Amino acid sequence: MTTRRPPVVGLALGSGSARGWAHIGVLRALLEAGVQPQVVCGASVGAIVGAAYATGQLDRFEDWVRGLDRRAVMSYMDFRLSGGMLKGERLVHFFRTHFDDQPIEALPIRFAAVATDLRSGDEVWLRSGAVTAAVRASFAMPGLFTPVWQDGRVLVDGGLVNPVPVSLARALGAELVIAVDLNNDMLGRYFRGAPDEAEPPRRAWKQSLQQGLGTWWPRTERAEGADGAPEAATNRAPPLPSLLDVVTTSIHVMQVRITRSRMAGDPPEAVIVPRLGHMGLLDFHRAAEAIDAGRALTAAVLPRLRQRGLHLSTPDG
Repeated sequence: MTTRRPPVVGLALGSGSARGWAHIGVLRALLEAGVQPQVVCGASVGAIVGAAYATGQLDRFEDWVRGLDRRAVMSYMDFRLSGGMLKGERLVHFFRTHFDDQPIEALPIRFAAVATDLRSGDEVWLRSGAVTAAVRASFAMPGLFTPVWQDGRVLVDGGLVNPVPVSLARALGAELVIAVDLNNDMLGRYFRGAPDEAEPPRRAWKQSLQQGLGTWWPRTERAEGADGAPEAATNRAPPLPSLLDVVTTSIHVMQVRITRSRMAGDPPEAVIVPRLGHMGLLDFHRAAEAIDAGRALTAAVLPRLRQRGLHLSTPDG
């Protein structure tokens, strides 16, 4: 009698800036349940976490992530206004000096990152070369991080063309794909309330970032009347989003629409959608919160994975 082999499990880790630390929680929950993904693909922050897992350094990476505070996050920001607000060189230098930068071809787990060719708009699959170089190109969010020259191409964030790279995971041999979508909960985030009034810590965070960017920092605009004069305080429309809020929210809208379209044509076997829309673009210091959300939401997909033929460990082992 032939024994049916379990399917090759692939993870498609989506883009989502600071919310991407939820990917760590997803991986932890899967590994604790006895699911060891053999294929991991990522876009933007998904590529960062995916690389940590594929290189066997998830434990060290999680320890570093959990130790981040606002001051530490700011220390990795090398400001410039040519091509993007941040060069990203400090962050890449840290990764290269503190983590083992291996060739993708030599990894024990199949790994790839997705980027976007800024000139042609083509989707680029980075499946060879140094892991750090692939990750750096994948997280080059337009306007925030500078683009990367690689093999004669100008590469930016892969989330522009494939925010949750299910197709890439299948191309690498995944038969059961678990997708993690971090953007679906972002639609309308700015308009759900008044975050500056409701969350004093975020005000302090914006003020510290403003100090790094100087006068360029895009402040929230005052509502104006028909004659261009400010509205009276007693009859004033809500403040308009800042330039940064407009740009990032527009990207989120685009990514949500692209993700829905691509998943309709190539649906994954399971989708995990952490509810982290309240987290800001640069809230990397809130790792524990994001990791816990990813771990909790993964529990909901475990029964479906069991139905697909995966043997899962019980909480008692």
